[in-house]
Amino acid sequence: MPSAYQISHAADAIRVVGLELRTHNGEAMHTIGPHWGRFMADGWADRVPGRVGSDVYAVYTHFEHAGLNNTGWYSLVIGVAVEATATVPAGLVQAVIPAGRKAVFASAPGQPQAVVQAWQTVWATELPKTFVADAERYQADGQISLLIGLHPQ
Repeated sequence: MPSAYQISHAADAIRVVGLELRTHNGEAMHTIGPHWGRFMADGWADRVPGRVGSDVYAVYTHFEHAGLNNTGWYSLVIGVAVEATATVPAGLVQAVIPAGRKAVFASAPGQPQAVVQAWQTVWATELPKTFVADAERYQADGQISLLIGLHPQ
């Protein structure tokens, strides 16, 4: 489990195009796994035009109480980063990870199941979260990190 985090300052937003799931914390334990299964089985990552890099993102966004908390409904968009001019294919949606200050939590490399432990660390840490867009970043080399949006200081 990660014991610390780093603060980063992203100069640019990341535009992600992917498959959307609308869910809430009361059912997420039962809906997120099948959503990942569908994304992987159907090869969505390879079907997105204008893809930038090989990373896969799971973006938590469109919160019912955006800017306040993560209670209520939210979207989980699993997808890939794309160029600013890329089109969004039918059946997919766009999510944006805004530029700005983020807490970056590293998860155990190559162990997607360790992401749950990383999220537990995030929620046990007092941070000025924005509740606009948080993301899991899965890199081709097995590195996994959580990007948590923070209010500017």
